[in-house]
Amino acid sequence: MSKKRVLITGMSGLIGQICQRELGESYELSALNRRPVEGVPCLQADIADLDAIRPAFEGVETVVHLAAMAQGDPTWEDVLPHNIVGTYNVFEAARTAGVERVIFASSGAAVSEWERHAPYDALVEGRYEEVTNWDLVDTSLIRANGLYGCSKQFGETLARFFSDRWGQSMICLRIGRVHWNDRPNEVRDFSVWCSHVDIAQMIRRCIDAPEDLKFGIYYVVSDNKWNYRSLDNARRDLGYEPKDAAERFRD
Repeated sequence: MSKKRVLITGMSGLIGQICQRELGESYELSALNRRPVEGVPCLQADIADLDAIRPAFEGVETVVHLAAMAQGDPTWEDVLPHNIVGTYNVFEAARTAGVERVIFASSGAAVSEWERHAPYDALVEGRYEEVTNWDLVDTSLIRANGLYGCSKQFGETLARFFSDRWGQSMICLRIGRVHWNDRPNEVRDFSVWCSHVDIAQMIRRCIDAPEDLKFGIYYVVSDNKWNYRSLDNARRDLGYEPKDAAERFRD
């Protein structure tokens, strides 16, 4: 049986490299990237240029859209070409090429403003003695932290539109903190960390999800004791079960 053809935008980034390493044997991968990517066919182009990126989508069944401006606290001038125009261009190029499914890398930044308010502030600051129980934040809630988070909310809304209007399968992943060293690096990470194994698992489950899954928004974090983001629908719809937990890295 032939392998499913999967295009990954932003493959040179951390999650893109994880996908190449963990998923490369299961799917026929290609890349859309501003820099060359070794080991896979790669179209070098900027997602802000719709006409330039269109060839990358030809013959592709699934797109994993990772490319974005995500460094620090980006300005409007940073997020506009990459996270707003670029996201629209990727969705539109996929639609016109007949791509069946787009997996959009949203972010926990779409809801992380909740962390300024009780009881979530205590969780991410490590003041665990102040918290005995807490309500998990489900994916119907939004509360963006900064313009980056706002741009990810835009992408989710745009994905809903593309799914409703044209029937494309559009899956949005609110990804937690993924680090190069694959471990929690600060107190907040014990709430929102996501391991390499777990993000790869979730993307694989989205690629292989039933055709009738036309839209969904899902958190992706590891099995963290102090997590505040609900994984209920990820478990129900996709069978996601995190394999790692931040707590195992406690000193």
